Amino acid sequence: MSHHEIHRLHRVGWLRAAVLSANDGIVSTASLIIGVAAAGATQTSILLAGVAGLVAGAMSMAAGEYVSVSSQSDTENADIALEKHSLEHDFEFEKEELAQIYESRGLEPALAGQVADQLMAHDALGAHVRDELGITDTASSQPVQAAFFSAVTFTIGAALPLLVAWLVPGSQLITLVACTSLLFLASLGALAAQAGGASLSIGAIRVAFWGAVAMVLTAGVGRVFGIVS
Repeated sequence: MSHHEIHRLHRVGWLRAAVLSANDGIVSTASLIIGVAAAGATQTSILLAGVAGLVAGAMSMAAGEYVSVSSQSDTENADIALEKHSLEHDFEFEKEELAQIYESRGLEPALAGQVADQLMAHDALGAHVRDELGITDTASSQPVQAAFFSAVTFTIGAALPLLVAWLVPGSQLITLVACTSLLFLASLGALAAQAGGASLSIGAIRVAFWGAVAMVLTAGVGRVFGIVS
């Protein structure tokens, strides 16, 4: 009988960026629309603010994700270069260091030495990058991929409340944007939880809760400034 395990770790990089950006797109755009609407703006002004928020937010998320992940990639590359230099100038020390790593994980000293010998004979740098630095193909930084997913998913997320604001009349705009956005957020949280193997209800609740907090606060700000003006 065959046994096949489905692991989800390979999804971590793009899933984090995608969920974060889609969530931010829904929350920020819905909150912006609700805040402007609460201030008494016309539907045209509300839509204009929403579109501007979508474009600015998508570019901000993409740029921020690219810079953040690029910085991580620079650090990884610097550590790899340092490890390569050490291997070229003190191979035996690096072999002993690798053996100690395996020994600390539970291997007997003799066996740890044999494993280090064989792995370094096959791919010395790869063994140290993986087992000493903890960098793998799954966990390695991919700035362009992260930026792309951030921009696309933010745009998709932001388009949802914007579409609702465009379709509904002004008198019902705040209520319908808030309700549909919370539904979108709960669905997103559940979908992300399912992809990551976590609880669907917890994923949905925690995303919807913080979205509701953001909308209530921006509605209050819009109401206050609308009265003042």
